[in-house]
Amino acid sequence: MSGCTCPGVRRALALLALLGSLGGRGCWGSDPGSGELEGQGSRHPRGSWEAALRHKRSWVWNQFFVLEEYTGNEPLYVGKLHSDVDGGDGKVKYVLSGEGAASIFTIDENTGDIHATKRLDREAQAYYTLQAQAVDRVTNQPVEPRSEFVVKVQDINDNEPKFLDGPYMAGVPEMSPLGTMVVQVAATDADDPTYGNSARVIYSIIHGQPYFSVEPRTGIIRTALPNMDRETRDQYVLVIQAKDMVGQMGGLSGTTSVTVTLTDVNDNPPRFTHKNYQNTVLESLPVHSVVARVKAADADVGPNAEMDYRLMDGDYLGLFNISTDEETQEGVIVLLKPLDFETKSSFSLRIEATNRNIDSNFLSVGPFSDLAVVKLTVEDVNEPPVFSTPLLKMVVSEDARMGTSIGRVSAHDPDSTNSGIRYSIDRNTDLERFFNVDALSGVISTAKPLDREANSVHNLTLLAIESQDPTQIGKGIALITVLDINDNAPVFAIDYETLLCENAMPGQLIQTISAVDKDEPPSGHRFYFSLASPVAGNLNFTLRDNKDNTASILTKRGGFRRREQPVYRLPVLIVDSGSPALSSTNTLALRVCDCDADGVAMSCGAVAYTATGLSTGALLAILGCILTLLIMVLLIVTMRGRRKTPLILEEERDIRENIVRYDDEGGGEEDTEAFDMVALRNLNAMHADLGAALRGGGGGDPKARRDVTPDTPTFFRYPPPQQQASSGGSSRRPAAFKSLPDHVVFREFIWDRLKVADVDPSAPPYDSLQTYAFEGSGSVAESLSSLESLSSDSEHSYDYLSNWGPRFKKLADLYGNGDAAAASSVSVFS
Repeated sequence: MSGCTCPGVRRALALLALLGSLGGRGCWGSDPGSGELEGQGSRHPRGSWEAALRHKRSWVWNQFFVLEEYTGNEPLYVGKLHSDVDGGDGKVKYVLSGEGAASIFTIDENTGDIHATKRLDREAQAYYTLQAQAVDRVTNQPVEPRSEFVVKVQDINDNEPKFLDGPYMAGVPEMSPLGTMVVQVAATDADDPTYGNSARVIYSIIHGQPYFSVEPRTGIIRTALPNMDRETRDQYVLVIQAKDMVGQMGGLSGTTSVTVTLTDVNDNPPRFTHKNYQNTVLESLPVHSVVARVKAADADVGPNAEMDYRLMDGDYLGLFNISTDEETQEGVIVLLKPLDFETKSSFSLRIEATNRNIDSNFLSVGPFSDLAVVKLTVEDVNEPPVFSTPLLKMVVSEDARMGTSIGRVSAHDPDSTNSGIRYSIDRNTDLERFFNVDALSGVISTAKPLDREANSVHNLTLLAIESQDPTQIGKGIALITVLDINDNAPVFAIDYETLLCENAMPGQLIQTISAVDKDEPPSGHRFYFSLASPVAGNLNFTLRDNKDNTASILTKRGGFRRREQPVYRLPVLIVDSGSPALSSTNTLALRVCDCDADGVAMSCGAVAYTATGLSTGALLAILGCILTLLIMVLLIVTMRGRRKTPLILEEERDIRENIVRYDDEGGGEEDTEAFDMVALRNLNAMHADLGAALRGGGGGDPKARRDVTPDTPTFFRYPPPQQQASSGGSSRRPAAFKSLPDHVVFREFIWDRLKVADVDPSAPPYDSLQTYAFEGSGSVAESLSSLESLSSDSEHSYDYLSNWGPRFKKLADLYGNGDAAAASSVSVFS
């Protein structure tokens, strides 16, 4: 089998290359000395295969070439496969397999012609590996061994150079010399660098001349002009082109931009815009205030523009200071001491500004510093008085009398007017007014007794006020220390709780005491302890002064018993070492306790006396008797507390409750739903005899109350007892009730109940009836109560009730004319 390519020239060139690579081999890799195929059998003329050790092989191939990006309408012819076994009779079939077989590459099975059916892109895939084989068309058995060949895609210039890292940003110091490297750019071409000039790139600069240049082969950009100044122009935009085919005509190109920034160097010294500056300042300007600001201009930026300011020699050193504001690079002049117009009214400050970071390469430009003069004029202001000593310290004895002079303060007016001064104390610093100051002389004196133990140091704020301008006030401080005297007696340091064991032995230490004293003598405290004279010779305890401001309490005997005396009180006399010496008597309480063997108190205090000789049974009997007596007393109290059975029946209670409910003036006499008048009439009939007896018809009631005199009048004028007896006495009373009007029956029932309550010892006090006489003081008609109007001496006129209409007709009849009402009442019972 042999392979062929088109055109013929390309086939010849490929054949020469293959022959060179094969060395002494025969046609395209075959052995020239042997014309047989190795490892495979040959077809027998009768159609059978016979085993053979070696067959003649007259063909071999290595690779084919195909042009990329073919744009023709017909499939591109790649080459031809042919086997010597193929006699042209159609018995041999050619088979193609491998990368792109059938999808990209096709083979004519009869002729062995290979075609590419699709456009190929070398940048996507540079070669394809295929396998070819000649097989018997009938038996499909190979007549030649399988052979592998390569179809290589031949490159054309179809890709322009590309800057994969663009666009570029670069920087170069200003004032750089000619040829200083800025940055290197690089373009890549996807074409085959081993074939032709399709991938050979040349660089050139399209925009950016004459400031910069680019090396054609390396892409290195360099400065083309020396001493480029950033202050003139600080940024350049270059356009760099990369062209393949070594820059020849027809080559493809690509561009990128390069932004070059000139970085700053310190090539400009600082310069003041003016050589002289004028400023005014008030003499009252507070210390550490800003007096003025100056700035030296510098065309550089960043650290190259940083500068330091300093004051040159002069008499103002120590009075002013200058520093750099790091944000604005200004020189800030600050006042260090107060100004005084009367002392000096103007200052001339010489200021130097120097670059902080100086580049030695540019020293030739000139000195990197500059000088300026700032003239300060001090303006006079009305200043407050000034104390000669701002902080004055004084001492005074604790026992100083009122009016004692302590010291003197002095202030003056710093202005030329020299105004008079008046002194006073800021009472916020002397709330209790312990001190006074003379307004004219400034002498400080005591105004109240002092107590060092309450306040040992007084911090007074003194005010000095100008007489001509009281708004000008100067302040000073006076620290007054109160000196101690011995005016406090020593006392116990703490409240001692001393426990004394019953089993304490004679001479045993039971308590160590100490003392405190509010005074503070210069040489320290020294206390002396002793027992007060009343108990100095007692037989129970003794005191031992330890000579170290403590004392020990010891027992003189043993055998203390709680039952005999649970607490001992020991007066202790304490004397201090002051002059004069002060003393106090302090009482030490010693509680007797029951202690264990180690002296730990188990129980303290008095012991209850327990009777002896009584058995348990006797004690139980006594308790039983006491319990019985308590029960009997309880029963007696309960029985005496029972109330008597009330005279009013339960039905009457219900009626009385209804009467209470009626205590509203809603419907008046027309309201018939409040109570049952029939029951009221029957009740009055049933108790007619009782009512007669209460009015005096019979003997005295033994249960009548003696603390009040029932003298309750009635609205209805009853006949005298003689008339009642002649007319049948009380037997006529029920009949009279039956004939009375409803409102009269109601009134009579109320008065009967009042009289019963008056004579009932268990009823509430008489004055509780006041509640029936009040109907509120807010009524225009005042009270209409019948209880309030039953007094015989009432002179109030109720004639106006007849003018109120039919609703008040009943009240008008009752109260309108007293004589007429009385006459009608008599006629009813006559």
